[in-house]
Amino acid sequence: MSYEKVTQASEIIVGTKQTIKALQNGEVKELIVAEDADRRVTNKVLLIAEEKHVPIVQVDSMKKLGKACGIDVGAATVAIKG
Repeated sequence: MSYEKVTQASEIIVGTKQTIKALQNGEVKELIVAEDADRRVTNKVLLIAEEKHVPIVQVDSMKKLGKACGIDVGAATVAIKG
């Protein structure tokens, strides 16, 4: 389900640094986080998303999340802009 949201979203942000910046600027409608991602990478993103009351959806695989974004590597976090 959430992989479909990523492929259908008109504008997404891939990558932790860019996601953090977008969260801080209030540009994120929904956050997708891969469960198999390193928690040291995702913790800061998750904290900011919770502070900003952005819905967080967990998916099982970084590899599948990256593929849904159209990239050949895994993605730990993807923000859907809104």
